[in-house]
Amino acid sequence: MVEKKLDSIDVTSSGNKVDSKKANRTVKKSANFIFYADADDVNMLDTKDDYDYMNIEETKQKKQRMNGFNPEYNNIVDYIVKITRQIWKEKDIGLIYDTYSTSISVHKGLINSHGVNEVISGTLQTLHAFPDRKGLGWSVIWSGDDEAGFFTSHRGRSVATNLGDSLYGPATGKKVMFRTSADCLILNNKIYEEWLVMDTYHLIQQLGLDPVEFAKKMAKSTQNLAPSIQFGFKETAEMGLPPKLFTPSSDEFEIGEFMQLVFNRIWARRSFNFVREYYEENAVVHYVCNKDVIGVSEIQGMFMSLFASVPNGKVILERVTCNRRGSDSDWDVAVRWRIQGVHEGTGYFGAPSGKAIDIAGISHYKIRNEKISEEWLLFDGMEVLRQIYLPDEYESQQDGESTMDDGNFTGVS
Repeated sequence: MVEKKLDSIDVTSSGNKVDSKKANRTVKKSANFIFYADADDVNMLDTKDDYDYMNIEETKQKKQRMNGFNPEYNNIVDYIVKITRQIWKEKDIGLIYDTYSTSISVHKGLINSHGVNEVISGTLQTLHAFPDRKGLGWSVIWSGDDEAGFFTSHRGRSVATNLGDSLYGPATGKKVMFRTSADCLILNNKIYEEWLVMDTYHLIQQLGLDPVEFAKKMAKSTQNLAPSIQFGFKETAEMGLPPKLFTPSSDEFEIGEFMQLVFNRIWARRSFNFVREYYEENAVVHYVCNKDVIGVSEIQGMFMSLFASVPNGKVILERVTCNRRGSDSDWDVAVRWRIQGVHEGTGYFGAPSGKAIDIAGISHYKIRNEKISEEWLLFDGMEVLRQIYLPDEYESQQDGESTMDDGNFTGVS
């Protein structure tokens, strides 16, 4: 049975109490959105080039029970690294048929695609536009087993040259670099569901295009495929209520509750003074558009700019995955999150539009000695701009041009 699809959690509530202490250091699940695993059970990627990873000495390769998987995969991180390399570097597109479910769902913000054929199509379109694409994997955070299903959160970076025409226009010949993060549910050698976040805004900039003008075109072509989110009375009423305060079960550090505190205090309640408490003094946040934000003051400014665009936005945690790195004070953590609200303020996304927007993101954290030392925060700014520039019903009626609904709309994978 595939790992149960997770219910999202509003981090303004107190949530469930979590206890990660487990003497035998095996995979553990407590709250329905927080998962635990031990990094010592696998060979973690840890910013190795995939070639170096593939050539780990055989005596150091860790074997995980992988019933239902092909025998060449030693553990779930090994599976992700090897299939990514084989598909993208070795151009074995056919491997997708063996490693993706025929009915897979891929989520890119509010745009969803379904079926293995769309994965094949998106991969081919990407390689046509960027035939020399080279991907570097930086981390794979994981949980689960071969019975309930594995989960992985894979953070990487791609370098490529735009040598072919694409959804974005004629080939430019320009070299680009873009970051991606992908969450996957996996069972019996196949990926059943994937959440893909890519810094498309940064890619558009590097191609020499105007992100706003391209967002307007993208909005017009997808207004039926992925219309704007709708807010009802419940959401409207909640906008006038202060976010609830999350209360941990004790004063003792526990990674699941620590992450809930970070998202409740800093994100949901906008108490940016807690950056100083939860981050190291010289912590680094690797932000969108390849920008490094360093130190408490800059990190506070980053959050203020983001939330100024959606000052009353609701913060939702969809999944928190924690990998223990030798002690209960040191962890690698992946968080998939959403911010849903009205674009009613001037901030990161420019002048307010009054549109309801959904910002979907994935963040990876390196937590050492009970504080965040490094973070990789990623969301797709182009997907947010697409929502901002979606035509309303009146605009659609006034526009005499027909719209082409691209049922795939893969862009770059």
